Amino acid sequence: MSLTDTGAAEALPVPVAPDSPGSADTGASALLWNGEETLDLRLPAEFTALRAALPGQAPPPHDGALPDGVHTWGPTPTPVGTFELAPVRLERDLPLVHGWMNDPAVAEFWELAGPQDRSERHLRAQLDGDGRSVPCLGMLDGTAMSYWEIYRADLDPLARFYPARPHDTGIHLLIGDGAHRGRGLGSALLTAVAEQVLERRRACTRVVAEPDIRNTPSVTAFHRAGFRCRAEVDLPGKRAALMIRDRVRHEPS
Repeated sequence: MSLTDTGAAEALPVPVAPDSPGSADTGASALLWNGEETLDLRLPAEFTALRAALPGQAPPPHDGALPDGVHTWGPTPTPVGTFELAPVRLERDLPLVHGWMNDPAVAEFWELAGPQDRSERHLRAQLDGDGRSVPCLGMLDGTAMSYWEIYRADLDPLARFYPARPHDTGIHLLIGDGAHRGRGLGSALLTAVAEQVLERRRACTRVVAEPDIRNTPSVTAFHRAGFRCRAEVDLPGKRAALMIRDRVRHEPS
């Protein structure tokens, strides 16, 4: 867990209706907690190479509708301040991201602690790629306080583990600055970013995330931002809650 809520949390299983009869969601349960905060959403590093390592599992070609226009989205008002995603510039932002990755609370899940070149390789793989994943800093009232990855979930190895739809867009997130943890920012920022994704990427009908099922505060924040747990899935390195937010937002119960 990259951030922890200091309060106790109790898990409450709540049945979730499947999207459609016979879908992979049938029988899934949503897990709701009374905690809030911290987000560390990421597939293990080795997962990226999973498809390429299997016969006939090369990543599918993209269709030109990639999330590489994030730099044009601009600021958006939220209940906690003005928020903006700023695509990472390696020469400017590497020291900051590297510092966050070496915070023990972040390193436990992101597994990118160590020398700076480890963080650099992680960022450069996206920056030098085809644009299907965009690393960003989250700027709250002009202050960099979080790290985000906006990616095409349907072009990601994650798509092998759930019934992906074309243009599904995924989110990985961590709140890197300890001063911003435990303040209830997670759900507000997730709401803002999910709404921007759905507004700016008109072909996208769903925003997807896969926090570790043990990360109570993350799953809670997603739930409060209108996401629903559609299934629990076993990914390399973790059991994840498959969180999906549709265009029609579900208000938290």
